[in-house]
Amino acid sequence: MADIKTIDELDAAGKRALVRVDFNVPVKDGVVTDDTRIRAALPTIEKLVAQGARVVLMSHLGRPSGEGFEESFTLRPAAQKLSELMGKPVVFAADTVGADAQVKAASLREGDVLVVENLRFDKREKKNDLAFCEELAKLGDVYVNDAFGTAHRAHASTAGVAALLPAYAGYLMQREVATLAGMLEEPKRPFVAILGGSKVSDKIKVIDALMDKCDTLVIGGGMCFTFLLAQGKQVGSSLKEEDWIERAAAMIAKADERGVKLLLPVDVVCADRFAEDAETLTVSVDDIPDAMMGLDIGPETAKLYAQAVAEAGTVFWNGPMGVFEMAAFEAGTKAVAQAVADNAEADTVIGGGDSVAAVNKFDLAAQMTFISTGGGASMELVQGEKLPGVEALR
Repeated sequence: MADIKTIDELDAAGKRALVRVDFNVPVKDGVVTDDTRIRAALPTIEKLVAQGARVVLMSHLGRPSGEGFEESFTLRPAAQKLSELMGKPVVFAADTVGADAQVKAASLREGDVLVVENLRFDKREKKNDLAFCEELAKLGDVYVNDAFGTAHRAHASTAGVAALLPAYAGYLMQREVATLAGMLEEPKRPFVAILGGSKVSDKIKVIDALMDKCDTLVIGGGMCFTFLLAQGKQVGSSLKEEDWIERAAAMIAKADERGVKLLLPVDVVCADRFAEDAETLTVSVDDIPDAMMGLDIGPETAKLYAQAVAEAGTVFWNGPMGVFEMAAFEAGTKAVAQAVADNAEADTVIGGGDSVAAVNKFDLAAQMTFISTGGGASMELVQGEKLPGVEALR
């Protein structure tokens, strides 16, 4: 990020710093249930507060319609959680760029923090509408983007407003980009990439990109069944993408050509239906019953994958090995998570999304080198694509 100014180059004293954060956090009954993303933004917020900036924070939460206020998507609980974490009052504006936000932003004192209401209550946010960008820009003197999780979106708050104010990258943005780019450019060998999730079609670009970088590629989750079909196996009623079998076969051939070790399941945990209390059966991938579906990797596969992880110098993991949300099908994901946590010598990078939820569920987050806050953004960066939120800071 040599061509991007960072907040270490910003003297924010007395200035209003308009900061794009990622407070898209889970909320239940008006209470934040996982504050990981809010904690991730603290170093940037606290640096600005310590400098004597007047800090105005903006974020989206969820997927509101864009037609105005919706109670279930208010950022008020996030503002309350931030206040708790900082141990000081945080001001909340009941609108985004309206009268309340303007008055409160104008009356901030040095070191004060304001959270404005959900950006996506206004449909102009996602359209990167110039008038909306200009209204946002009026809330600040300088702009800081610390929301890596939305860096792959060219929205008003992530791209448009950066052109209207002096723009800087926050600490989280810097660290995310530097860690993911560094992992790809100079990984400690062997580099083991673990990819899970339901569909090959969602991960094909990432598989393709990592095939050029890694030494071992581990495949789990629902998408493994399309690869197994490409090997000529029968997968019963498991999730499969018929249109992607040929492409999966081409990936297997590409791995062979490149000398990349491609690991696929040797056994799976099957169920008669998609339910916690389903009848289950652990079988070889050569013996999946016609009427059953695979919902997790089996114990022999878990051992195989754990061994590959144990030998790694760098591990990148994105996507669960099975339906880890259900106790009956969590063992595979848990075994891989534990193996990643146990390899203390390796650089271990968790690439956002469900993998983060998994390491949190199994209480292993503290043992990972780096946990990305951006699922989609981290995937696009790994794919080699330019991120609008990063490009806007150049």
